[in-house]
Parts: sequence; structure tokens; C-alpha cells
Amino acid sequence: MTPGTQPNSPRAPLHFLGLACAIGVSTLYFNQPLLVDMGETYHRASGHVMFVSGATQVGYALGLLLFVPLGDLLERRALMMRMFACVVVSLLLVSMAPSLSWLIAGSVLLGMVASVTHIVLPIAPDMVPNEQRGRAIGTVMMGLLLGILLARTFAGWVSRGATVLLHDHGGFLWLTDGWRVVFAVAALGNLAFLLVLSRMMPKLPPRQDMRYAEAMRSLWTLFRTQPLLRESSMIGALVFASFSCFWTTLAFLLSSHYGLGAGVAGSFGLVGAAGALIAPIGGRLSDHRGTRYVITAGISLLAFSYVLLWAGERIHMHFVVHLALLVVGVIVLDIGAQLTQVGNQTRIFGLVPSARSRLNTVYMTVYFSGAAAGSALSTVAWVRWQWDGVCGMALVLIAGAGLLHVLGVRAHETGLAGTQVEADTVLEV
Repeated sequence: MTPGTQPNSPRAPLHFLGLACAIGVSTLYFNQPLLVDMGETYHRASGHVMFVSGATQVGYALGLLLFVPLGDLLERRALMMRMFACVVVSLLLVSMAPSLSWLIAGSVLLGMVASVTHIVLPIAPDMVPNEQRGRAIGTVMMGLLLGILLARTFAGWVSRGATVLLHDHGGFLWLTDGWRVVFAVAALGNLAFLLVLSRMMPKLPPRQDMRYAEAMRSLWTLFRTQPLLRESSMIGALVFASFSCFWTTLAFLLSSHYGLGAGVAGSFGLVGAAGALIAPIGGRLSDHRGTRYVITAGISLLAFSYVLLWAGERIHMHFVVHLALLVVGVIVLDIGAQLTQVGNQTRIFGLVPSARSRLNTVYMTVYFSGAAAGSALSTVAWVRWQWDGVCGMALVLIAGAGLLHVLGVRAHETGLAGTQVEADTVLEV
């Protein structure tokens, strides 16, 4: 029996876990292609409305810190159902926000409960032997990244269609704008998934008998005693900050440079979804070639993607060629981000199997703090220097990740660091 599995433990299909991750995480990204429309609703400039995206990421980081450790302490099926029910309520509150301030507050709440995604993710390596950990994580991560990317497509298309209907036939209840319909429809979708979850997900017993206060104190113990966890967290934060630079400002780039709206901005999520298909491949490479190899490839591709994205806007070319370079840049960007994420998480889930939710809490809290910082930095860069500033900021962040990777811990390539100690020692508080 391997450390990652338990005898006679219940099984949840990996692809179903991927679907749960996709649905949970998608709620964070509906707002990105809709920021221009939200600004029109509240009559606010882009510099103010962009903070809606950052607020969602801040809420997510808080949820990761406060809620995800419960995945080691409670029965996870019941915990998931409660949190998805809170997602439904939060989506409805966002759809009814009467002002930008209320929208930002609702976005923080939505981000917090959407952290259910990372109660789901650590279940994947429990379902397989340790030598297949990378493959399992890659399969579920494919669902997660598809959720991130297709959320933008869903939001853009639904908003555009709803705007046409509302213009022709008037509003319905509080649904007076197309972007509000997106969040209301998403609430119905999450409610439907909640019913499926109650039937498909087996009961999963807690990993450890520990009080919540003890689990929270053990987060610092894990961070302090696991150098590979610290390195992976910082690399992940810098990579996701650079990733957020692009997606936070894409709608404004398309609107100001091309005269294109939310529907087209959302469609770029569909383009980027091609990159999600690399996740299972990245998982297998982590199992066979090692995580450092996968992370090196991911960071290199991220840097190359921003060179393409910058050059595509600076060089005078035909409109179609500009869009083609933008499409290629998005695909390369998403492949790079996915490879880096799979490599990092394959590493950390091998450290202390009985503490996987808490390891994921530490990693993802730092990771999404990076996303919030990236959204805020890209907002400042866009307002002051437009697209040149956004690409420059992203490349600086990627360079920081590359430097940490080069100077970092050269752990055993399976992801089990030489600093690993058993859970009953590491988690003493």
C-alpha cells in the first residue's frame, strides 16, 4: 500500500473531480470579459472596474486560507455540498449588486466560497498509487484550467446574447444588463451540479483527527519545515501573477485596439482551452522526467508567449495577422501556465500525504495572492503605459519565477524532497 492511498477507500472518478474543479473555479473568471460592460452599468472608468477582478482573487486567497484546511478535518462530500450551496447564493448576490462597491464586496464573498475547488483537487492523488500522482493531478488540473478558460467564453457569449434580448424585450426582474444574466445563469448551473454531486460523490472520511485551530497552526509549521513548498509557492505566485496580467486587461486591449466587445474577449478563453489539453501530458512528464524539467519548460513558454503578445501589437501588420499572433500567444501562455502548475503541485502533494489539503492551502493561498497582485499591477500598468506596460510587467514577474527556479531546492525528482518528514513529526504544534 502506498502512502497516498488507504485500504478500501472510496473512489471518485478523476474526470468527475476535474468537472467539480472546473465548475468551482469558473465562477472566479466570469467577470474578466465583462469588465467593460460593468463599467458602463455603473458609469465608472476602467481603472475602477478592473478592481472587481482583483477583489475576486483576494476573496479566493482568503477562502483558501480559511476553508481549504477543513478538507483534512471533515468529511469532504458534505463539506463540498455546503460550499457549492454558498457559491449559488453568492452568484445571485453578485448578479443583483446595486453599485460598484456592492459588486466588489460580492466578488470577495464569491471568491471565498469558490475555494471549494481546492478541497476537490487534493482528493485526486488519494485515488492512485504514488507513482501515478502526476497523471492524476494532470487529469484533474485539465478540468480546472478548462473551467478558468471556458468561463470567459461562457460569460462573453451569454452576456452578448442576453444584452440583445434585454434590449429587444426589456429587463426581467433585476436582470437589466447582460452581465447580470451571466451570474444568474451560473447560479442555476451550480445548483444543478449540487444535485449531481450528491449522487456521484462518495463519502470521504477525514484524513486526521485534529481541531481547526491546530490545523491552522500547522500551516506555518509546513511552510517553515518544507523548503520545496516555499519555493513552489513563490514560483506559482509569480507565474499566476503574469498569467493574470493578460486576462485582466484583454477586454480593454480588444476594445481600445480592435473595437471588439465582450463576446470576442470571452471567445479567447475557447482559444486558450487548447492549452489545457497539455495537463495530462505534463502530469506524465512529471512522473517520468521529473518536476524540474516540466517547470523549466513551463516558465520558458510563458516568457516566449509575452514576447509574441508584445510583438504582435508593436509591429505594423494586417489586422488578421495581429489577431493570429494574439491567438498563438494565448495558446502558448496557457500551455506554459499549465505545465508550471502541474509540476508544482506534483511536487508538493508528495511531501506529507496526510496533510495534502493543508499543503494545498499554503501553496494556493500564496498562488492566488500572486493572481490578485497581478491583476492590480496590470491595472496600474494599463492605465499608465497601456499594452507595453502590461507585457513588460508580466515579463518581470516571469523572470523572477525563473530566477527562483534556477536557485531553488533541487529536490528528488519524484517530488519527495529530502526535507520530507513524517506527518506526525511535521504537524506537531
